[in-house]
Amino acid sequence: MLQSFQRPTARKSPLKKDRFQDEARFLRSWLERPLVIGAVTPSGKILARTMASYVDPRIPGPVIELGPGTGPVTDALIRRGVAQERLVLIEFNPEFCQLLKRRFPKATIIQGDAYDLKETLSGILKEPAAATVSSLPLFTKPMDQRLELLETAQELMNPNAPFIQFTYAVVPPIPARSQSYKARASNRIWRNLPPARVWVYNKVNHP
Repeated sequence: MLQSFQRPTARKSPLKKDRFQDEARFLRSWLERPLVIGAVTPSGKILARTMASYVDPRIPGPVIELGPGTGPVTDALIRRGVAQERLVLIEFNPEFCQLLKRRFPKATIIQGDAYDLKETLSGILKEPAAATVSSLPLFTKPMDQRLELLETAQELMNPNAPFIQFTYAVVPPIPARSQSYKARASNRIWRNLPPARVWVYNKVNHP
């Protein structure tokens, strides 16, 4: 379910009307490296908005995005009210990095490995992050690596900050039950192709 938040002013989208070009880029990249890209097409607008809805732009700190691709979720975050200057985008594909730099010139864009988050963000973050938004294909990685990614992201964020991940699968990409974090899921987004669901993980702060 989308969380409501009233934006003070509307923000113009930096994305151009080149959806077909983006889909062609994704398909080409997926054919070259399917386990790295993980998706054949970019995230749809409804899925991107759903992911962005779990980020509260009033909470200070950078917002980390993992695997932004051509930037549909990035665009949704900006429309949500997150300033471009706060965005830290980690993308492995060099072509996508160049595209992101043109579309979001005020964001911090890093070509690197999101699964080695501490090393990739070394010297970048000056304060704890407000959220981590991930479009990584987690099911291509073993479970211990997924859990390590979540734990590392939580170490880099505010204590109550969310780790937001979408999946096409019917099961969560990271187990929903744990003593270390709590998880919740959006409704299934049937209008996305393929249908998807957003999972949100928050660290459990034990006394």
